[in-house]
Amino acid sequence: MASTESEFTSIEICAGAGGQAIGLHEAGFRHLALVEIDPHAAKTLRDNIERHGKWDWERQHCDVLPPTDVNDFNPDEHLVKSGERLRDHGLDLLAGGVPCPPFSHAGKQLGKDDERDLFPRMLELVKDLKPRAVMIENVRGIMDPKFQDYRQYIVARLQGGAYRGEDGQEVEEDGLGYIVCKWDVLEASDFGVPQLRPRAILVAIREDVLQGLEYKWPTPTHKDPVSVADALGPSMKERYGRYFGGVHDQRAKDAHDRWLDAATTRDQELKGKGGGIAPTLVGGSKKHGGADLGPSRAKAAWKTLGVSGLGVANDMDTCAKKGTEDRDLFGPDGPMLTVQQAAIIQGFPDGWEFTGGKTAQYRQVGNAFPPPVAAAVGESIIKVLKAARKRDGKKR
Repeated sequence: MASTESEFTSIEICAGAGGQAIGLHEAGFRHLALVEIDPHAAKTLRDNIERHGKWDWERQHCDVLPPTDVNDFNPDEHLVKSGERLRDHGLDLLAGGVPCPPFSHAGKQLGKDDERDLFPRMLELVKDLKPRAVMIENVRGIMDPKFQDYRQYIVARLQGGAYRGEDGQEVEEDGLGYIVCKWDVLEASDFGVPQLRPRAILVAIREDVLQGLEYKWPTPTHKDPVSVADALGPSMKERYGRYFGGVHDQRAKDAHDRWLDAATTRDQELKGKGGGIAPTLVGGSKKHGGADLGPSRAKAAWKTLGVSGLGVANDMDTCAKKGTEDRDLFGPDGPMLTVQQAAIIQGFPDGWEFTGGKTAQYRQVGNAFPPPVAAAVGESIIKVLKAARKRDGKKR
């Protein structure tokens, strides 16, 4: 087995379909474990890691767990491939996109009173695993004033300090030995993702690791956002191009041109004001019906981009096989997006495939953390970890 001593390692909880895992991998982290409860998403992770060459390290060293509730995750029990590596070298990063509904407007913002709130479990794992760095992702809603006390509690648990308890009295915490370097919002479109998707990110570094070093928050990689017209142009041309020269020839050409004109016009109208990017994709939950592109406001925004938000299209082969062109491509509001096109809007790389039925696949995409944003945060953390290794004069 090849030496892994120089690798920067991570464990990710609530890994979903791999958006954050892809980004952290691009940043230079190698995953010791990926923990996800949804069976379709867990299979997506496993299948893609088995399939893609750049994930050779994970095939050898990463425990991609079967569907596992993070509350039941026991590193001592579940880490078979990576347990020895973790015991010998410790963990560089514990990351997780803990469930958003407790802090989202759609989820009624119940916060800590929501049974889906996994911040306490994340803090337990920080205490147990003692990673050199911690990264937690959530919706922007957690930064709302109503959650100030809860944010203070989380910060106090990590680095020590006071917070207001449920009875209104001030509580002092000793902390877990971390410095919360930053807890702020990053906008995905600043990092080349063609979508309005603000995400709240917490980055904490262990005190002994950060000592004498400075953590720098990611800066935007794109001055101008990538438009939907540019992002989806090739895939729309491929979808409609299947029908060029056939019985739907003129219809397909006209429909393609209408979409391109709408998306391009919207991009030009908003130059300097955010560009023609997509509204926020939402994955929804198992409690609701089939997949679509979000609430009424989001559907209206998609319509200005020449896209119908009333559902999700079949992939090209299924569309041709089932004859769903009228619904998927030639509707009055424009084409519906395929799952793979939604993945483009989220910043997934080409070739990352999703398992399950169409609705299950779309939910995985809609709930994802955009890989380019995760990569930017991961790179900012790795710079500190590299500097700490250099300061300490050792590989690890």
